[in-house]
Amino acid sequence: MPRDTDRSLPPPPTLPTPRLVPAVERTSRLLDALADAHEPLSLAELARRLSLPRSSLHGLLATLVELDLARRNDEAEFSLGPRALRWADAFTAQSGLMRAFDAHARRIAALGTETIMLATLEGRDVTYLACRQGSRPLAVNFRVGGRFPAICTSSGKAMLASLEDKAVTQALGAGPLPRLTRHGITSLASLRRQLADIRHDGHAVDDEETAEGMQCFGAPVFGARGAAALAAVAVSVIKAGLTAKRRAELVQGIRQLAADISTELGAPPPATMTARSHPTTPKPRASGTPRASRIATSTPL
Repeated sequence: MPRDTDRSLPPPPTLPTPRLVPAVERTSRLLDALADAHEPLSLAELARRLSLPRSSLHGLLATLVELDLARRNDEAEFSLGPRALRWADAFTAQSGLMRAFDAHARRIAALGTETIMLATLEGRDVTYLACRQGSRPLAVNFRVGGRFPAICTSSGKAMLASLEDKAVTQALGAGPLPRLTRHGITSLASLRRQLADIRHDGHAVDDEETAEGMQCFGAPVFGARGAAALAAVAVSVIKAGLTAKRRAELVQGIRQLAADISTELGAPPPATMTARSHPTTPKPRASGTPRASRIATSTPL
């Protein structure tokens, strides 16, 4: 008897939307607020930032202080407590991405003395998961948990370039594009041109967009599934005195680091990649519209 080929398969079952426990959700937001603050915050300030009543926050804070998840100073201001470090250390130890970064970052000779970072994309920002400080001070103190606008950073642009244009627009959301310096991207059209360059070149450039006098080179990190980057690695250097030869070494080094981490995470080799063995000088940047460097390297992503 012939099989009924017109009968379609039943749709997969729809999973119910998880119901958040209000107290846990408020506690998570409170811990995020303490983690993002650069100084201790008063109860009134926390209530304002979180749009929560002081009475609710008072009980949560008292519990967090008792559990060493928060600290209260003599001025009745609150900051993150030491117990959070245990969770951060546990996450670092358990995360394959973090382990791969830590292992391979030591093996790239070209990056040996420079500051290198591992970041993920969260909406329109990047969040730094790990940072290995270099031997020279920079204009920006990159720290674990720190956030920057994605379009101002080489790591953020490297990850955005792995997305479709529609997904990029959704990630950036409404409102004007953020700028940290006068060199920042000024329009969505400029950003799209830069992302097209990044897809072609295999790396991204932050040319004084995060801080004046600093240049960063970033490359995407991929996992076993999905076309979008899981993370990105970047190297930051002082721009003054940076030669074309050294720039090419840094680009090759950061691309190799991204490739090594991607391989360890099970990413398949890229289907296509334009490989050129002779580095070239970056194109001049038009005012307010930085372009991705055209430095090429034979190192595959």
